[in-house]
This record gives sequence, structure tokens and C-alpha cells, in this order.
Amino acid sequence: MVNTSGRLDSLRPYLRYDAVADASAALVINSYSSSFGLATRLLGHSVRVDVHNIYALVRVADEVVDAPRPGHDVAERRRELDLLEEETYRALRTGASANLVVHAFARTARRTLIGEELITPFFASMRMDLDRAQHDADSLAAYIYGSAEVVGLMCLRAFLAAEPAREFRYTELSAGARHLGAAFQKINFLRDVGDDSEGLGRDYLVGRRVDDPAEITWQHWIADIDDDLAAAAAMIPSLPRRSRVAVCAAHDLFAELTDRLRASTPSRARAFRVRVPTPMKLRIVAAAARRRGRPIRRGAEGQR
Repeated sequence: MVNTSGRLDSLRPYLRYDAVADASAALVINSYSSSFGLATRLLGHSVRVDVHNIYALVRVADEVVDAPRPGHDVAERRRELDLLEEETYRALRTGASANLVVHAFARTARRTLIGEELITPFFASMRMDLDRAQHDADSLAAYIYGSAEVVGLMCLRAFLAAEPAREFRYTELSAGARHLGAAFQKINFLRDVGDDSEGLGRDYLVGRRVDDPAEITWQHWIADIDDDLAAAAAMIPSLPRRSRVAVCAAHDLFAELTDRLRASTPSRARAFRVRVPTPMKLRIVAAAARRRGRPIRRGAEGQR
């Protein structure tokens, strides 16, 4: 919590507002994400603030779509999402917003060079959740890019903000960042298969047959995640040191989730959301710190 009667009193009014906006974004990630939030604690301070600011906008947009207030139909949610996107672009131009989360994101975006080329596909994917319940391969690829891969690219912008050759480095590391974002999203597809299909009426798992006794498609999705995680792991050692350990910890936490999904089945996953217990999360994060951000090598079949 921000103590506005303490150190913030000494700040100029606009700097106090900036600090409160950043604290609001941090509250969002601490309230909604345990694994990712835990990993971000290992980031350097300025990078951690930027990543929190990115996550907060993404989370708010997702809540507009998936957690509407009573009486807010699809049309009302679409209007709210449109207004949020418009306010984000306006704040990107001006550097300020009366919406604390948008204000925090815009300051980060302007500082780290996050532009509309990443923001627009993100909001397009959020609209897909309002308009589309079933995906084909092409629409799913577009959805994963906009909902997850661009978020990985936004975070990469934050990681590289202080780098002298950040544009060259961004180009060099973009593929790995996209793979990591895609892996996180696909893992959540499998973890949330019950809520998505029964609660929201959506099916992201293209090609999945619930009645498939061999569960071949489920394992194909696991193998695809393994490939994404392996591609991301190859990028991590090239990240700046103040970001490397945190990204490695996030990678390893989601790799553990993948192994637990590998041992599960579609029917079990529909009934019980796969989780990593807190003590194991702490061990994984500590191990990533001891290895100084070197991801665990995973075998040819994806198992560690």
C-alpha cells in the first residue's frame, strides 16, 4: 500500500501521481498472479515497475472481457474495451491519463518504446474473446500472437530499455520472447480447459477431442509447449543480467506446470486446475537464482 502521508508528500504533485499509478499496477499483479508475480520480484527495480505496469493493463482488459459486472452484456463489454483502448492511445500520445493503470502503462510504453504495433493486436485479441467461441488454426494463431506473444515483446522492451543497442537487441531476442509468451498462453489453455469450455463457452484447443481415449491431441499440445519453452530458454542467457534470473524463474515455474499437465488428462484438468504448490514455487525460484538465470535443460521428450 502507498502511504500518501509519508515520503510521497515530498514529491511534486505529478510525481506523486506517477508513484500512485505505479503502486496501483503493482497491486494488480500481486492480486491476480502468483507465479508471474513471484518471478518479477527478482527483477531490478525500474524493470519490475515497467513489467508490473504492462501486466496491469493486460489484466484490466482481460477482466473487462471475462469478468463483467452483472448486467453488462457483450455490447457493453465491447464499449468498455473500446474506451480502454482509446484511452491507452491517448495516454501514449500525451503521457498522462486519469485512469491510474493506463497512466502507468503509458509512461512505461513511452520510456521503453512500446508502440501501437504491439498494443493494437493485443486489443484485437481481447475482442476475439467477445466475438468468437470456436477457433480454427489461423484464428488461434492470431489470438495467441495478440494475447500473449506481444505481451512477451512488451516485456522484452522493458528488459532492454537501458541497453545502448536496444533496437538491435530487440530484433535479436524477439523470437524467444514470442515463444515464451506463447508457451504461457498455451499452458493456461490447458489449465483452464474446464472454465473456458463450461464457464465461458470457448474452445481454444483446436483439434482436441474430449472423448479421445488415447488423449493424443492433449500430448501434442504438451509437445508444442515444450518446443516453445526450449526456444525461450535459448534466449534467456542473452538477456540483461538484471532481468535474466526473473525470466528464468518464470520459465521454470511454467515448465513445472507443463510437467504436471503432462501427467494429467483432459478429464482431470477439466475438474481440477493444475497448480504448483507454494513451497515448490519458492524452491524453483531459489534454484533459478542460484543458477544465475541459466534455465534447466529439458530432454528431448520435454521432461526435466
